[in-house]
Amino acid sequence: MPTQPRRSVAVTVLVWLARAALALTFLGAGASKLVGEPAMVTMFADIGAGQWLRFLVGALEVAGGVGVLVPRISALAAAGLALLMVGATATNLTVLGSPPWSPLVLLVLAALVAWAGRDRLVGRRAAATTA
Repeated sequence: MPTQPRRSVAVTVLVWLARAALALTFLGAGASKLVGEPAMVTMFADIGAGQWLRFLVGALEVAGGVGVLVPRISALAAAGLALLMVGATATNLTVLGSPPWSPLVLLVLAALVAWAGRDRLVGRRAAATTA
């Protein structure tokens, strides 16, 4: 079985900092949606999909925020958050008419964390298919 090349300490630290930034951001954003902060209630009313979507997005953000801190599932959680930010970017552009910069920055950060952890996901999948 070939060994994976080890990452440099600097890259490992940067990935952990990105994971921490994602966790703080999404735990805060998700909590604000779940507790019903007026700005979030208004924003989801403007979207027009109902408040159930606010609860769903909030729960997914909190789950992703916790997930990026767990090494075993951080890549999967980051990929999920990246997909969530694709939806947020599209919603900002098409429904809300607001700038997409915040969700785009979070999308890139989440995609980088997912990419950095891809070996865990691919390795597990390859091992599962050969077993």
